[in-house]
Amino acid sequence: MKPAIVSDRHPLLSILFIVIMVGIGFTLIGPGIGLAITSLFYDGDLVSALTGEPDYSIFLPLMVTQGIASFTGLILFPIIYIVLFERKSLTPFFSFREPWIIIIPLVIMIGLGFLVALTPITEWNMHFQFPEFLKGFGEWAREREDALMGLTKVLTDFQSQRDLIIAFVVVALIPGIGEELVFRGLIQNELERGTRNPHLAIWIAAFLFSAIHTQFFGFVPRMLLGALFGYLYHWSGNLFIPMFAHFFHNGFTLFMLYLFKHGLTDLDVDSEEAAPWPWVTTALITTIVLLIYFRKLYTSRNLSL
Repeated sequence: MKPAIVSDRHPLLSILFIVIMVGIGFTLIGPGIGLAITSLFYDGDLVSALTGEPDYSIFLPLMVTQGIASFTGLILFPIIYIVLFERKSLTPFFSFREPWIIIIPLVIMIGLGFLVALTPITEWNMHFQFPEFLKGFGEWAREREDALMGLTKVLTDFQSQRDLIIAFVVVALIPGIGEELVFRGLIQNELERGTRNPHLAIWIAAFLFSAIHTQFFGFVPRMLLGALFGYLYHWSGNLFIPMFAHFFHNGFTLFMLYLFKHGLTDLDVDSEEAAPWPWVTTALITTIVLLIYFRKLYTSRNLSL
């Protein structure tokens, strides 16, 4: 059983405190600070702009507000919780003693293969039809999905390289660090301590990771992605690795969207259609083989240590 690197309290109580801290930082204090800073340079009714019909004029205000909210709720407050509230060190979560020359290309190839292998599930989930008794919920979920998709299209309608760099920080870097710190570093560790079952902990954390995004027509692929990050962390014991995998996934998607918008590639990663089955099959087999190699790499390394 792993040592309690997050908290010595009961795991459920610890998770409750984590949820409260993250919730306060992400939904109250972070957005408040973000809106206050954004109001210093935005000329107009900021609240109306952010809550009205999305267009490119809200790109920078929304990115600044979202970035500060994410940093506060997903990075700053969790670190405060660990270091000041629980009086624990961040050191056990991380390791710099990795064969990075092997690990980084390996994680990139796993990420690319997983992205292609997921496309049939993504297509199925995007066109999922709720049963009749959940018709009301399905209609609400579809309306929310359409609204979020409209907002996403505005935020990925990069007019310049500056927009792409800002999006990299707000959409790839901060969530890559913060969401992995919260869901894998804190919640997954505490779930494993409570259930004594790492696989159950990984899948519950992945379920919560997907649920928190409240996009039900992308729920299943996002949960599978969360499980991938969970296993990368479980096998390696190094939170840097799922953080990098998460950053690469989001960053690669943003970069491909930028290339597609500017006519530099015909590959639309935002498409709801699945990749051709030969691609999917090859990607799935390749990803499984690489994951087996990744696990064996760390198993042999841990045994030698």
